[in-house]
Amino acid sequence: MEMEYVLQHLYLVSVAFVFTVIFGLLLGIIAYLVKPIRTPILWVADLLQTVPVLALLGIIMIFFGASGTTVIVGIVLYSLLPVVRNTYVGLTNIDPGIKESAKGMGMTRMQRLVKVEFPLSFPIIFTGFRISLVTSIGIAVFGAFVGGGGLGATINRAILIQDMATLAQATAVLMIMAIIFDVLMGYIEKRLKAR
Repeated sequence: MEMEYVLQHLYLVSVAFVFTVIFGLLLGIIAYLVKPIRTPILWVADLLQTVPVLALLGIIMIFFGASGTTVIVGIVLYSLLPVVRNTYVGLTNIDPGIKESAKGMGMTRMQRLVKVEFPLSFPIIFTGFRISLVTSIGIAVFGAFVGGGGLGATINRAILIQDMATLAQATAVLMIMAIIFDVLMGYIEKRLKAR
């Protein structure tokens, strides 16, 4: 098994994770602040999770072709739900008394969001990041079917030529990668909740 595929996999997951965090936070905050579009945002995020990964990648491939871009967009869309939902839930569950105190201090809506609500809800939001990242590692495997490379390409080729040693190696690397990221994110999550 070549290291190139491991690095490709990490690249796909990392880039997708950055975009997932950006768009997930943005959509979660909009859902929290703008009541009329709250339900549609949460509904679409839920709906994207129910679409089979290969079907979603196939649809995206129509627009971006067989490439890493297709895989990254697919991972982002599939991983949005935990970040959107946890951002919305985290902001919604803040004690109303704290919100009122901040309001009483003369803070604007954005000041309350940035200085009070977001920091208090961040441990819950971070849990969404953790779920999203670990999920992305598994989803990226399907990228091999749309020209994305990564460990999925190694696994796919190993299955085709019945190379069980390479298949076992690639699967082990995927599992180790997922465990390492999960443990690391879990450690950060515990530190955030302990503050």
